[in-house]
Formats: sequence, structure tokens, C-alpha cells
Amino acid sequence: MPAKDSQPIARPIVCYVTDRKALREKKTVSALLDRIREAAAAGVDWVQIREKDLPARELLAVVRDAVALASVRVIVNDRLDVALAAGAAGVHLGHASVPAREVVRWCRAGNAPADFLVGVSCHSLEGAQEAESAGASYTYFGPIYETPSKIPFGKPHGVEELAHVAKAVRIPVIAIGGVNESNAAECIRAGAAGIAAIRMIQDASDVDNAVVLKKAIEAIHRLR
Repeated sequence: MPAKDSQPIARPIVCYVTDRKALREKKTVSALLDRIREAAAAGVDWVQIREKDLPARELLAVVRDAVALASVRVIVNDRLDVALAAGAAGVHLGHASVPAREVVRWCRAGNAPADFLVGVSCHSLEGAQEAESAGASYTYFGPIYETPSKIPFGKPHGVEELAHVAKAVRIPVIAIGGVNESNAAECIRAGAAGIAAIRMIQDASDVDNAVVLKKAIEAIHRLR
């Protein structure tokens, strides 16, 4: 059964997936925190902290600082322990993570807040259906378009396959992989509950670009 929090989304979700190594200028934790604050100010709904190489103590500090920004829901990649210790909104699991079914079972046994999100990345209809069956709160599906960060996961699926997946499962499907302000609308029209992006948000590195990003996010929020 789907998780209790997998309800219809009132407006499209915009999620910033972090990658400090892809920052244009300084690739430091401090610069990453600055970008998270800028993303929150621009109106993103979720921030997924995806810094796989950070030691637990340093990662915990980053997540706590992000959680302190009350305007966003913070999701932590893989590290369930860090997510819970920092008071994050959820954990996001990839193909090499602990099986979603086990994480969901443990969380729903009273070991995490009732509204704690367990998200799963998938790259096929079968993967999305498996995530739903496991009780995941939502799933990422992609890559939708060509993007450097998703090359290992094969060729882009495109919006037609996105529409097929979104129609086939009841949990929210978040489009990822090359999604930006120019193509977000067709992802939402295809049935996506929202978008997740790295470059769209991290490349907005100066005041003018930040203003453009804010307007782009506001436009995406109005799509539903």
C-alpha cells in the first residue's frame, strides 16, 4: 500500500538536488549552504541533500542548517540516521541503497515521525511500481531529458514514458534529469507531481539569475 502521506499534490513540487562539486565557483560546504539559502528564498519546496562523500558529522551539520530554513522540506540522500537526527522531512533512496520496503517498514513501526517521507529513484515503470508496492511516499523518474549527471542511467525516457509511469502509479512521480524552466510545463502536463533539478538551481549564481529563478519557480507552481 502507498504511504499515508502520498496524497494528491496541490501544486507542482520544485526540488533542489544538491551537488556542491558541480557549483560554478567555490565547491565548499559553505558555498553549498549559501546556495541552499538562495534556493529557499527563490521558492523551492524541497531540498534533497545529495552529498554522498561528506563525513556523517559534517553532513549532519549541513542538514541541520538546511532544516532551520522553515520554508523548505529537507530530504537526505541515503543517510536515514542523519535525516532523523537532524529532524529532516525524509530520506531518499537510490538503486544502491537499503531496500525501500525495509526502510518503510522500520519507519512506519514508530521509529520515525508519521509524516516522514521515504522516496525512491527509479528508471522504469517496474521500478516505480515496486516503489509504490514498498510503501514509498514518492518516486523520482528519469532521466527525462539528456543531462550529464544521469548518463550512467541510460538514454532519456522522454515525457511520453513519464506520462505512462505517472498514470500507472498512485504515489507522486517527480520528473528528474535535464528538467528546467523551459520544459517543466510538459513534465507537469504529462502527470508529474513536480520536478527535481540540480543545474537549473545551482546555475542561478548571481542576483539577476536568482530573480529569474524565482520567477521560473513561481511559474512552475502555477502550472496545476
